[in-house]
Amino acid sequence: QVQLAESGGGSAQAGGSRRLSCTSSGYMSSDNWMAWFRQAPGKEREGVAGVSTYGSTSYAEFVKGRFTISKDNAKNTVYLEMNNLKPSDTAIYYCSARDYIVGAPSLSQGDYNQWGQGTQVTVSS
Repeated sequence: QVQLAESGGGSAQAGGSRRLSCTSSGYMSSDNWMAWFRQAPGKEREGVAGVSTYGSTSYAEFVKGRFTISKDNAKNTVYLEMNNLKPSDTAIYYCSARDYIVGAPSLSQGDYNQWGQGTQVTVSS
């Protein structure tokens, strides 16, 4: 059983930056996807960015050019660097994982079977 632990959430001003981290523990195959999703109050959970073991990335249109996902395979950690934050980025951010899979990572939550508890990001104007 994989456990995912997020950190780095908190408050930021519009235009500011934050970096989220997610560390996995437990066994996960070497071929995997890790991704970030977010859920704002009253809204559906949506995919933000994903990364494969081999560095292939996917981004939602609304974060392209502002957010960067990266992964340190040696540390079993995935990062989400968030720049030029907007109030609309306010949400709970969830780390997710899916193993035994290759290719460009999906941003559909149904394609992931492991989830962290989430970390709150609040952006004020």
